Amino acid sequence: MTAQGIYLDNNATTRVDPEVLAEMLPLFTEQFGNPSSMHGFGAAVGGKIEWARKQVQALLGAAHDSEIVFTSGGTESDNTAILSVLEAYPKKKSIVTSVVEHPAVLALCDYLEKKRGYTVHRIGVDKRGNLDLDAYKAALGPDVAIVSIMWANNETGTIFPIEELAQLAKAAGAVFHTDAVQAVGKIPMTLATSAVDMLSLSGHKLHAPKGIGALYVKRGLRFRPMLRGGHQERSRRAGTENAPGIVGLGAAAQLALMHMTDENTRVKALRDKLEQAILAAVPNCFVTGNPDNRLPNTCNVAFEYIEGEAILLLLNEAGIAASSGSACTSGSLEPSHVMRAMGVPYTAAHGATRFSLSRETTEEEIDRVIAVVPDIIAKLRSLSPYWSQAGAPKEFAPVYS
Repeated sequence: MTAQGIYLDNNATTRVDPEVLAEMLPLFTEQFGNPSSMHGFGAAVGGKIEWARKQVQALLGAAHDSEIVFTSGGTESDNTAILSVLEAYPKKKSIVTSVVEHPAVLALCDYLEKKRGYTVHRIGVDKRGNLDLDAYKAALGPDVAIVSIMWANNETGTIFPIEELAQLAKAAGAVFHTDAVQAVGKIPMTLATSAVDMLSLSGHKLHAPKGIGALYVKRGLRFRPMLRGGHQERSRRAGTENAPGIVGLGAAAQLALMHMTDENTRVKALRDKLEQAILAAVPNCFVTGNPDNRLPNTCNVAFEYIEGEAILLLLNEAGIAASSGSACTSGSLEPSHVMRAMGVPYTAAHGATRFSLSRETTEEEIDRVIAVVPDIIAKLRSLSPYWSQAGAPKEFAPVYS
């Protein structure tokens, strides 16, 4: 537990690991050269960048370090992947994605549909957040340029069958891209033997700083840069490299690989302990997404008849940071598009609360959250017109839309 409290919002962002920061600091002072320069100052930084590239390659299980292109983060990687493919295959006018993607993909697809005339197939999910595979197969065809489906959902942690989806896309002649911002560092990956063509990741989701990310581009894939102006990143992403951020991402990738087992054992066990305790102590709540196939750190519980924002405020007063919906869509009074896509009733979708752990989470912190949450929910329900003091909902006929 830190002085600021208990942090369970690691799907929004993570704390920079002290070891990552230690790797970065010399890049601000002693090793400040431009990596494109021929002299020793530049060469020293260039060497560190290539070291970082190899660490990201190892974390992804990629065949070649040259398949890693450093970017400013997940949104740039997603946009670059989709726009590159559309430019490389100009005769194809269709895109396939899912209804539960991050806005970094959905907003771009909306724009391409409205402003450039592309056809966008948005594949739905079932009540557990699993992709409709029949609809996916039906959407694939010779006109599809790119499929962009996230590896794991940022709100529920539900994991999609990425390899199967990629192979189906490849058989249909489409390029397959996955937004793996939430999955990278939490589950093992071997892209060298995968049908995945492109993959986006973001540093600040795995204890690297904000403002750095990467796009995996399989060797041999047609690629068109989004940013032009320089030869950096083998002419695939112009602009002087964010050397401290890149080295930080490399260090974070190295640590993530080292802690992968811990994420999938100890962290997962803490997540399960928290979830089971809440479900046992709080009536009228349930886990959203697919509890049998999700990221090891993510727990999303929908509390009926109360507002998620009120839950977060009282949690914050207790020194606990959690989240409702995506950090990138917070501020909206509407239930998240992910909850709506799964058909979660409005009375529960409004109370959906995400607890996302990290390798820094301790059992003491989880015990504290378990002790606090039931009283917070009971307090809010005592104020709800739809909840009786006896602990059961009054007659209520909501209009679900």
